[in-house]
Amino acid sequence: MNRLLLLIALVGSLIFTSCGGEKYTYAEIETDMGTMKVKLYNSTPQHRDNFIKLASEGFYDDLLFHRVIKGFMVQGGDPESKGAPLNKSLGAGGPGYTIPAEISAMHIKGALSAARQGDAVNPEKRSSGSQFYVVQGKPQSSAQLDNFERQKKIKYPPAIRKLYEELGGTPFLDQDYTVFGEVVEGMDVIDKIANVKTQPGDRPVEDVKMKVRLLK
Repeated sequence: MNRLLLLIALVGSLIFTSCGGEKYTYAEIETDMGTMKVKLYNSTPQHRDNFIKLASEGFYDDLLFHRVIKGFMVQGGDPESKGAPLNKSLGAGGPGYTIPAEISAMHIKGALSAARQGDAVNPEKRSSGSQFYVVQGKPQSSAQLDNFERQKKIKYPPAIRKLYEELGGTPFLDQDYTVFGEVVEGMDVIDKIANVKTQPGDRPVEDVKMKVRLLK
């Protein structure tokens, strides 16, 4: 447990551009599986402010985590998921706008990231106006990280490599999607949601609802 807490602390201090005395906005994502407390990054102001706006309006309340892939991530925020029957296809809904990419942070486990359409129709990597995912991922080997560095032409600092190796994540998404926050409490909730039974299309067989509220 002490080792895990140390790793989580490193996520905040080394990856997600925290600096002493800086004030952050926090929110809680309440689910049927527990509650995650998330910190929103000041380094992604457009994503931060959009999430604050939607949460303050109650936009996310009773929406579903409609796409769950164990070992990868849990995704929600589609307004069409509210009260949706099990046979309804989800994942295309939004508030009617997208957000310019603000790509910087890495996809360590617990990263709060914006979903988006693929590069073929979205070469600017603009984010969905409301859909987000929380990374679960898997521990990465040193060889795997070496390969991602070559593919993406990036260099992971030693502390980042250690987190990917011991805590896990999805480094293949780095430099392609905007990470705009992190889970600071309730990391176990990610695993609980990721472990639910899903149907074809990755939607949980039993709805996993959310409520999002800002913390003062």
